[in-house]
Amino acid sequence: MVEYHLAYDDDYAEEIHQGLEQKLDAMVRHELYAKYKTAPTAEKREQARQEYLNWRGVFQNFRW
Repeated sequence: MVEYHLAYDDDYAEEIHQGLEQKLDAMVRHELYAKYKTAPTAEKREQARQEYLNWRGVFQNFRW
């Protein structure tokens, strides 16, 4: 990243973009999972679990 910012070397732009997208996705997954684990009621917990599974791309027929 230093080369990219200081030397204006655009060869790494796509790799940096992909890495930042992966990091953002990981942060969203973590937030959804934490919301699922700390939900105050069973109904809210199930709602958060479904939201987490939807984000992860788990098909309905693979869920319990």
